[in-house]
Order: sequence, then C-alpha cells, then structure tokens
Amino acid sequence: MRLGTRGSALALAQSTPVAERLGAELVVVDSEGDGSSTLRSALLAGDVDVVVHSLDELPTGPAEGLVVAAVLKRAEARDALCARASLTLDTLPAGARVGCGSALRRAQVLSRRPDLDVVQLSGDVDSLLDRVGADLDAVVLAAAALESLGLLHSASEIFGIDGWPTAPAQGALAVEVRAGQAKSVQKLQHRPTRLATEAERGVLRRLGAGRAAPVGAHALLDDGLLFLSARVYSLDGTQHLTSAHALYPEDSAHPAEELAERVAEELLAAGAADLAPLGAAS
Repeated sequence: MRLGTRGSALALAQSTPVAERLGAELVVVDSEGDGSSTLRSALLAGDVDVVVHSLDELPTGPAEGLVVAAVLKRAEARDALCARASLTLDTLPAGARVGCGSALRRAQVLSRRPDLDVVQLSGDVDSLLDRVGADLDAVVLAAAALESLGLLHSASEIFGIDGWPTAPAQGALAVEVRAGQAKSVQKLQHRPTRLATEAERGVLRRLGAGRAAPVGAHALLDDGLLFLSARVYSLDGTQHLTSAHALYPEDSAHPAEELAERVAEELLAAGAADLAPLGAAS
C-alpha cells in the first residue's frame, strides 16, 4: 500500500503515523497551490493507494471516484494564539498586528478586539511563527497543527471552543481511497469523530457556504447524545448568530445530516445569509 502525502513538515507529521498503522509506504507527492486536489489526482491516477487530508480543507461535496473511508480520532479542535512576550488576546496593545489565515478567525479576533490590526496571511506554521515579533505581534493557528509539530509550547493562549468555534472538522484527519477500496482502511475509523465532523460539515454544506466563509461549528458525542453548535459571523466581527441542537444518533437514520439541517435552517431563518457571504461553492 502506498500512502500519498505532501512534503511539508505538517503533512508528514500527520501522514507518518497513519502509514505506520496501515503498514504503508509513504510517497511524497509534489504539490503547489491546492494540495488536496493534487493528492486526489494522484489517487485517481493510481500513483498512490490512499491519501490523508486535514478534513477541514476538503470541499463538503463528494469527489467522483473517491471516498473518505475513515476519519481518525480528532486530536485538538481549538485555535491558539501565538503572541510575542506571551501576550494574550486581551493583553495585546491597541493597534497590534495579528495574522489570521481565514475570514472566520479574522471575524472572531475583531469581535473581541476591534482595535487590533488584523491581517490576512498564509504560509506554513514555521514561517508564520517566525514572523511573530518581527512584522506581527501574534498569529492565530490551529492548536492541532502546533501539536503535530511539537510546537504547542509556542501558544500563549488556547481559546475555549464554546466561545471560539473553529472551522468545521478542524483537527480531524480524513483517509481517502478510490471507490470500492474502503475496507482496506476502515480499521482507522473513529465513529464519534466521524459523526461529529459530518454534522459540522453538514452545516457548511446546507448553508451553501464555502470553506472561506466566517462559519464556525463544533459537535461532539457525549454520553450517547450528539451535540452540534454553529455560529455565523459578519466579516467585520460586529455581529454573529448561533444555533445549537442535540439528538440521540439511534433515533435517526441519518443523525449527522438531521442535526446539521436543524442548525442550518435555524441560522438561515434568523438571517445568516444577510449577515455573511454564504452561497459560495463548497
């Protein structure tokens, strides 16, 4: 079995334990731009047999000829602030420059600190951390990425998920294979994470929102009950709408989909489409 991965430090850190569990050979796939698309192309071409994605980076629609056969146990769903001098979001001085890689994080920072200078940025974790104390006062990153790279000590603050819902499926890894080959990796499946992330991504899909939309969601299976909460922000962070519902999975034929529908419909009825740029391709 050949497991395709991008060559970045983060991708290798995520893929190597999966390859070890499967007894697979790691194959580095050259990728520029959208790495998920490159990995999928290699999988469809038969160059590799399985690929690992950060689930929050995948479009919510199906990919022809491919199937997400397993979702691994989620490591860490929260976001982290990495700031100079161990500052927190509340103790950053007015006008401090904070780097964010998504509209969601930008809206969340501005909702708490409208006096900060929030800048859009991209890049790998190491290069972003190198900018802290140089041209940036802080960056907001996924705690799971920091943890995978052994850099969680760089975080000066980790945000609570209730007040800071992160991107749907953040912190979860998806294992994708060609259609008809799901059994080869299904031993990796973690059902609670699969249910939770399907519910989170279901909200995004039903809102007609792309991954770039300022929508946060978090679900968990606790004591047999599946909880789902989602929040839609205005781009400037001045407003937001929240909806939360729960159900027992055994009471529904499609629990994640049903829960996502309840939450999304409530958000839309409350005016989410007027608040944020929804309707983008997912």
